Amino acid sequence: MTLRHGPLSPAGHLWLRVCSPEWTDPFDGRFAAQRGGRWNPPGSWPTLYLSRDLATARLQIVRLLEGTSVTPDDLTDDAFDLVAAGLPRAQDVVDVVTAEGVAAAGVPATYPVDVGGVRVAHAACQVIGVEAHEDGLDGVECRSAASSAGTGRELAWWPRGRKVRPRGGRVPYGSWRDDGVVDGPSLFID
Repeated sequence: MTLRHGPLSPAGHLWLRVCSPEWTDPFDGRFAAQRGGRWNPPGSWPTLYLSRDLATARLQIVRLLEGTSVTPDDLTDDAFDLVAAGLPRAQDVVDVVTAEGVAAAGVPATYPVDVGGVRVAHAACQVIGVEAHEDGLDGVECRSAASSAGTGRELAWWPRGRKVRPRGGRVPYGSWRDDGVVDGPSLFID
């Protein structure tokens, strides 16, 4: 397959990460290296899964609660944290956002779901991630799989020894759960 890639988000974009308040370092990608994720197989390489905006971070909470009787409104204000960071430079990433990029990646045009409305399996995405990683790319920017409609944007980023530039501190869930907060980066302005 010939993956379509390039920088999709502007250099200096502030990325958001939903994390547990218990995590010592929310920018440590070793857990995803061990367990795997949508774009990296288990036992592979460190990966940070990031949200492009606050709406996508909220979708991540809904996705985390799938299959439980708990809703986002049931969560306490300190159930999750949101952290923000800039990446070290413009990223050369696989495009699984645009129609051309989705087609080049070989996933259904309806990604993140197939034509039957079933979420595309991790295994299908991991094949793309392996090829991109072997080609030296920085990760995969994609339509969010946290929504069957593919709203929102995510980045699976491979640090390869590079560090993110954290911005501000941790922001507890109660400060960003509601739609009244519409701009995630504004949460991190000192």
